[in-house]
Amino acid sequence: MEVGETYEVHWPHSSVGDCGTVNQYQTPFYDGVFCNLSMEQFAAIAVDAQNIASNVGVHGQVFTV
Repeated sequence: MEVGETYEVHWPHSSVGDCGTVNQYQTPFYDGVFCNLSMEQFAAIAVDAQNIASNVGVHGQVFTV
């Protein structure tokens, strides 16, 4: 980090992730967000993109040093 620079940190999460565990906020993004979701379940909800948007989110924090 350098003084005067701005940094942004993201914490992806979802209703099908490992909520409440040490793996709740994982990287890479898809490992934490879809880790409890089988391909069959994903195919069923992915028919409508709004289903994913309603169940996946990202918290972010921006800070300047």
